[in-house]
Amino acid sequence: MANLTPNPSYSLNLRLELPNQSGTLARVTQAIADQGGSFGQISLIDSNLKITQREITVNASSEEHADRIVEAVKGLEGIQLLSVSDRTFDLHQGGKITVQSRIPLTAQSDLAMAYTPGVGRICKAIAQDPEQVYKLTIKRNTVAVVTDGSAVLGLGNLGPEAALPVMEGKAMLFKEFAGIDAFPICLATQDTEEIITAVKQIAPVFGGVNLEDIAAPRCFEIEARLRAELNIPVFHDDQHGTAIVTLAALFNALKLVHKTLESVRIVINGAGAAGLAIAALLQKAGATNIWICDSKGILSKARTDLNPQKLAYAVEAQGSLADAMQGADVFLGVSAPGVVSPVMVRSMAQEPIVFAMANPIPEIQPELIHDDVAVMATGRSDYPNQINNVLAFPGVFRGALDCRARTITDTMYLEAAKAIASLVSPSTLDREHIVPSVFDARVASTVASAVLLAARAEGIAAC
Repeated sequence: MANLTPNPSYSLNLRLELPNQSGTLARVTQAIADQGGSFGQISLIDSNLKITQREITVNASSEEHADRIVEAVKGLEGIQLLSVSDRTFDLHQGGKITVQSRIPLTAQSDLAMAYTPGVGRICKAIAQDPEQVYKLTIKRNTVAVVTDGSAVLGLGNLGPEAALPVMEGKAMLFKEFAGIDAFPICLATQDTEEIITAVKQIAPVFGGVNLEDIAAPRCFEIEARLRAELNIPVFHDDQHGTAIVTLAALFNALKLVHKTLESVRIVINGAGAAGLAIAALLQKAGATNIWICDSKGILSKARTDLNPQKLAYAVEAQGSLADAMQGADVFLGVSAPGVVSPVMVRSMAQEPIVFAMANPIPEIQPELIHDDVAVMATGRSDYPNQINNVLAFPGVFRGALDCRARTITDTMYLEAAKAIASLVSPSTLDREHIVPSVFDARVASTVASAVLLAARAEGIAAC
């Protein structure tokens, strides 16, 4: 199904020269509107008696849609299109992050302490007492954002260079939302053992490791091995970040329909890293009736093609996704665009909850089932109830780093989910507000506190 909603991901700046005549700008805006473009800012750049220059920001829904808008403007008689720029590409020019010194170097004495010869004393102090690395270096507040580029967003195996913009963005979010210094590490290997070795070799620099966009099932072994072999927290965000925010949203959605997690039947479509992690955390929270589907249908005990991770969630039932959804209370999609139809949703139980989280195009467009569901959520920012991992991972790492947790546990995930859900008060909870905004300043600190307390209660905090 095509994505028909204009959004900032496909945003253009059009710079135009127009005759300084009444109605000329209206011709431009009408041409853009006729093509379905959505307007942002319209700025006057220059003007004289003969001409005006304006810059118009326009959102499109795809590259092809943007091209149609540009061609429509080019076709206007007497109007010159001076330049077209893609605002998303403009934003990424030169990268999105930088390294900045924390202290000024303004005199020879500063240099002597920050670097040679004074730094030698710091090196010896750490060599004599390795714990000092947490006090005397960046380690305590630094996270490695590690990928092999094998599962970049929903785009597939693009490789490490193409994964770098995502990892930069993740590092930026760590800093903006939790004050954590994160750095992208894109590895030129997709071999499990080589990835594990590489992360272990760089671990002395970092206080934690965020694994990102590593394909299943390889990601499961990599995370498990690194957790066993390192003494710093390792977190695969595609699994656990997604699971935490999904559970938080589901806690609040169930309140609206007066159902309990223990009583509902939940269908998860997508049996990769995210889907299986969601199932595990739902079980930890008390869910007892979960059916998972992959591209071949229900993970059934009758199937002989299931790997160990999928087999752990196999049920007696057999059939397709459509079969699974009949009578279900909750649908959670972490799969592919357009795999759910309105008929399938209408076959669910009364007051169904649908989280269609495939990105950028969900399993079903919300407008198709607005009147058929009690609560709808997606992974997109242009619909209500965005299930966005940024609600989880900054606070999770903030809490883990602050208490120097040796690992991150299911209990910490569960407490993080409860913390996120708690930020939507009973007076503001409704079908279009089941999770807090990603810009809610309370989120990271609330999650961090919950994670820190859980780590200390489990005895895995060093301070």
